[in-house]
Amino acid sequence: METALLGSFASAMATVLGAIPIMFVKQLSEKWKDVLVAFTAGIMVSASTFGLMPQAIRESGIISLTLGLLTGVLLLDLIEKSIPHIDVENKPGYTNMDSKALLVMIALFIHNIPEGLSTGFSYASEQASLGPMVAIAIGAQNMPEGLILAVFLLNSRTSKLKALSIVALTGLMEMVSAVIGYFTASSLQNAVGYGLAFAAGAMLFIVYKELIPESHGHGYERPSTYSFIFGLLIMVYITYIFG
Repeated sequence: METALLGSFASAMATVLGAIPIMFVKQLSEKWKDVLVAFTAGIMVSASTFGLMPQAIRESGIISLTLGLLTGVLLLDLIEKSIPHIDVENKPGYTNMDSKALLVMIALFIHNIPEGLSTGFSYASEQASLGPMVAIAIGAQNMPEGLILAVFLLNSRTSKLKALSIVALTGLMEMVSAVIGYFTASSLQNAVGYGLAFAAGAMLFIVYKELIPESHGHGYERPSTYSFIFGLLIMVYITYIFG
């Protein structure tokens, strides 16, 4: 349990680490925003495909993988339809912090829940190396996500200290969901494989529904595509090292 807490905390706080550059740089070009979003998408696809899904099959079989993955997709789809939110990656320019902050926070919570669950389920897996591998992957994609959120908050005329605090809060939400995932998988028989598949489905939904369209909507499709592939390859190397 202590290892799971440490891993989830490290991956969650990578969001704050990614936001540190706002102390020196306030603007982030649309090109770099698209490149960073595509990079996170590549890591999430690779983590789901090469980490979570194969282990889900080993833990509980192909039927549990199918059911868990589809459940993750359908639940995220329901959340997206039911809860009003704004995707911070796709909001250029200056906005009114008072009217947008809550919707932005909800969007980040939606994104961070499946990421945290994947970390928690992974640490509960019988494969000891899966937890650290997924935690590193989630932390790597949290860094650009934290930077994008922090820049958005600064452009909303938020102070740097308050922006960092909000980024940290969204990261802690990921840690809470990681703890929930760990205890759920540890207490229910055969829940680990199903949970891994659920987290994979939820992350794949976010990637294809939001991240890829957002990274290809401003005329920077080519660098975003290379960034996606680079993120995917980084996760392949992490899987290889820890596998």
